[in-house]
Amino acid sequence: MTILLFGVTKDIVGSPSLSIPTASVTGRSIPKTVRELRSFLNKSYPELGKLSSLAIAVNNSYAQDDEQINSYDEIALIPPVSGG
Repeated sequence: MTILLFGVTKDIVGSPSLSIPTASVTGRSIPKTVRELRSFLNKSYPELGKLSSLAIAVNNSYAQDDEQINSYDEIALIPPVSGG
């Protein structure tokens, strides 16, 4: 599963994208919903959990926490945006 990163999420992870194995290599369960993905990311990158908001898009649409995700979905982390 590949996740596209933007803004501060890219800075936190240190890369413009992140790959998560689609099979349990580490003994952790594989995220199957947006909620599980959010939890997985917060455990792997605690700084992501400190953001005031973090939207997750699946296939170019903002996703709710109960939405199912698959390894072939296009997933993006969209951090809070500021500006004037």
